[in-house]
Amino acid sequence: MSTRKLRSLGLVSAGILAGVLLSLGITAVAQRGGSPLPLDELRQFSSVFSAIKNNYVETVTDKKLIDGAIAGMLSDLDPHSAYLDADAFKEMQSATQGEFGGLGIEVGTEDGVVKVISPIEDTPAARAGIRAGDLIIKIDNTSTKGLTLTEAVKMMRGKVKTPITLTIARQGLAQPLVIKIVRDTIRVRSVRSKMLDNDIGYVRIAQFQDKTGADLVRHLKELGAKGAPRALILDLRNDPGGLLNSAIGVSAAFLKPDTLVVSTDGRAPDSKHKYLANASDYARGESDYMTDLPAWAKTVPMVVLVNVGSASASEIVAGALQDHKRATIMGNQTFGKGSVQVILPISDSTAIKLTTSRYFTPNERSIQAKGITPDVVVADTAEGDLFRLPREADLQRHLTNSQAADADAKIAEKDEPDLADTSKIFQFGTPEDFQLQQAVNFLDGKPVQKAVLRAKAPAATEKAAAAGGAATKK
Repeated sequence: MSTRKLRSLGLVSAGILAGVLLSLGITAVAQRGGSPLPLDELRQFSSVFSAIKNNYVETVTDKKLIDGAIAGMLSDLDPHSAYLDADAFKEMQSATQGEFGGLGIEVGTEDGVVKVISPIEDTPAARAGIRAGDLIIKIDNTSTKGLTLTEAVKMMRGKVKTPITLTIARQGLAQPLVIKIVRDTIRVRSVRSKMLDNDIGYVRIAQFQDKTGADLVRHLKELGAKGAPRALILDLRNDPGGLLNSAIGVSAAFLKPDTLVVSTDGRAPDSKHKYLANASDYARGESDYMTDLPAWAKTVPMVVLVNVGSASASEIVAGALQDHKRATIMGNQTFGKGSVQVILPISDSTAIKLTTSRYFTPNERSIQAKGITPDVVVADTAEGDLFRLPREADLQRHLTNSQAADADAKIAEKDEPDLADTSKIFQFGTPEDFQLQQAVNFLDGKPVQKAVLRAKAPAATEKAAAAGGAATKK
């Protein structure tokens, strides 16, 4: 891994990809000073270590005990601090390059069972019909109940071209689905784009990787090759994050130079920093890819689409464009991951991922355990959201937000639309994409349709909402 990557400050995303632990950056920070070692507690640790070594029913290696102790120390801190063994560390390094082996799904846990947060577009999992919200109850012949997320991910990893069978529980289906998938090399396309009707450009960012900023500039140039679009939609839905410098670069594409994008604050002096829309913060010593940016990108009317799967780096971009009134944010409340992690290598092949600070939007808003509230709230479909995923505020041991009580950070269920039928699941960017259609309506100056709160609506209104949803989908 290059020295530049080792020294880049990063954040860690909300989910784990099957085949890789998704990271927002790789950082090496030398330990500087600190409190003296607690000798009494270390003697206690030594006594426990010795007792296990000498008395446990089976022989346990020193490495296994030390690895377990390190993992335990970190797992008791917050949801994003963790011990990275050799496999996890290696895969995290390759993740930001956008290529890894696996199935192509981002997963989390729900009640001890592995839950699909999002299938990655054009991967074996997506082609096999895996959907967001699916519960993976068995991997081959092994139940996932009681498995840690890391254990489940390791089971789903494997050599390219080897088969795996997933047993899926899906909302609305009485019987589990048995889906066979062949593992493959997953190449995540960070940026996709196309021109919609009425000269509206559409750009989707699936993950913030090393080359995301440069790829965005290339796509914007291609969109404007035959004339500048009159408006632009930036889609960050289900984007779990990525590299911090890429988030700064994406923001810089639409903001004036030297504009504040994000700031970080923590206990250590080097955790306090302000990141601006300039090459020193997004290019990190490499050539400035913004020299090819078309001029219209700074002024074109914009909508940014977000949802509960938009986390970390996605929230940095959405927060920066919202605070500077550069774009209208539309969709659902975002995940709410507002903490910064650094990666501290502890050997040639292992590391710890440690939360060191919180980040703040340009208006000094902390989105930790709260998220970005859209300017215009629009549900997944005309009939409601497709599923409700846990947000940062729902995670055990999450960091608090001093600007908002946790009780206020969660969206009250009474204010949320009813869940829609999961058969309404669609691909982002298609004619069936309800939120995208509402973004187009907004940019066209037409009324924006919002989901009906079906639990509160009379029957006639429910029928009208269903009819409206059907008419929207082509």
